[in-house]
Amino acid sequence: MYNLPLFISGAEIGFILFIVLMVFGADKVPEIARGLGKGMRQIKNATDDIKKEITKSAENQGIDFKEVTKEIDKVKEDIDDITGPVKRNF
Repeated sequence: MYNLPLFISGAEIGFILFIVLMVFGADKVPEIARGLGKGMRQIKNATDDIKKEITKSAENQGIDFKEVTKEIDKVKEDIDDITGPVKRNF
């Protein structure tokens, strides 16, 4: 299943859906789902537009994302080497 940011299990999602069904009724649930879908699609489109603008601006400035990504990966590896046994498990 999906990795939800709030760590909600399948049973909890089912319970939430049951409560929504009881509160809003079966006839309103499809409308709510459509509204949520449209909202999520708008957010996705907005973030895609922001990514495109950032990429375009970086290309205009002569910034190479591949090089930046390589440098970030190097720093991540260095941090992992330093914090290896000290990491916390959340």
